[in-house]
Amino acid sequence: MKPALLFISHRIPYPPNKGDKIRSYHLLRYLSGHFRIFLATFIDDENDWQYTATVRSLCEDACFVRLDPGSARLRSLRGLLTGEALSVPYYANRQLGEWVNTQVETHGIQRVIVYSSAMAQYVMTFPGRFTRKVIDFVDVDSDKWQQYAKKKSLPMSWIYRREGDRLLEYDRGMAALFDASLFVCSAEAALFRKLAPGAREKIGFYNNGVDTGYFSPEHDLPNPYPGGCKALVFTGAMDYWPNVDAVIWFAQKILPLIRMEAPQVTFYIVGSNPKEPVQQLHTLDGVVVTGRVDDVRPYIRHALAAVAPMRIARGIQNKVLEAMAMSRPVVVSPQGLEGIDAVNEREVLRADTEQDYVRYTQALMNGEYSELGKAARARVQSDFNWEHILPTVKALLETDSSNL
Repeated sequence: MKPALLFISHRIPYPPNKGDKIRSYHLLRYLSGHFRIFLATFIDDENDWQYTATVRSLCEDACFVRLDPGSARLRSLRGLLTGEALSVPYYANRQLGEWVNTQVETHGIQRVIVYSSAMAQYVMTFPGRFTRKVIDFVDVDSDKWQQYAKKKSLPMSWIYRREGDRLLEYDRGMAALFDASLFVCSAEAALFRKLAPGAREKIGFYNNGVDTGYFSPEHDLPNPYPGGCKALVFTGAMDYWPNVDAVIWFAQKILPLIRMEAPQVTFYIVGSNPKEPVQQLHTLDGVVVTGRVDDVRPYIRHALAAVAPMRIARGIQNKVLEAMAMSRPVVVSPQGLEGIDAVNEREVLRADTEQDYVRYTQALMNGEYSELGKAARARVQSDFNWEHILPTVKALLETDSSNL
């Protein structure tokens, strides 16, 4: 019989249509082949309830709890009184905690993997119970909150800065208690080693992977763009503030410069739940906001290029990897390229300045960098293969390891 594994995640690991779900789904799917999974997770999008049967098929048992973002935000304010990071009470839930306690006691579960640090609170009720404890922080979220603080005015800048400080303190404590702390790339792991030197020997990473069979240029996909359109496409969840910040900046500051030289260029913003400021971009010349689409691949496949003008970022941008996998040129900021060891002007086009976006767009329209897409796909196939990556996590759950 396979050993039991408690898998705790802040969000249902399906469908794999956004960064955190892509990673958690592939992790769950892989580990289900080696462990009997007991999954505890939240659902914060009503549309995701339809996927519970799919997720249950990978588990021996699972608990799904509705998380209302509005109520959770109010609950998180408790942290202002207790001094803790607001993210911790945001995910506090008695029902989920009781289910976890019952499963651990009933099945004698001795291994646990936590996906997202705020969920580690559900492990702390069992001091000494687990023989192996692994936490996937994914990104250094405390640093992301500090980046947010620099972009906001009072009082939000104070709240975000406080959250960055408190969350780092909390994360340091969790890293000390867990056997292994994992991140999405070597750069994130290196940063956290500097921030939590006491746990540096237990800090490692595993890259995200890409399904290069699904994200492939070989598929016959319909062209969603009107004739004569030269599309620059941005894909991603459009209720995620770094994405919102990126597309607003690009649409308002960069696109007009591009269209002065090439008025046929149109900026397509493709992603679910666009916030009001993103929806308003539709009024600008040359901007289209699609909202949720059933399949992002046609938009990538038939674009002149994908753009990832991230100004705030932590970890790996799946939007960049997916476009590279589909052999499309990607014009990307240095922040958006973190964790991807790609060669500039051979596998990606790194835009360090505003004029770089203009220059590279014009070059692509002139037929330059024609071999870049092929090289980009080869890089993804080499470095971002789930089957090569995930055995690292399995090994950490089975035995001690010093090879982080």
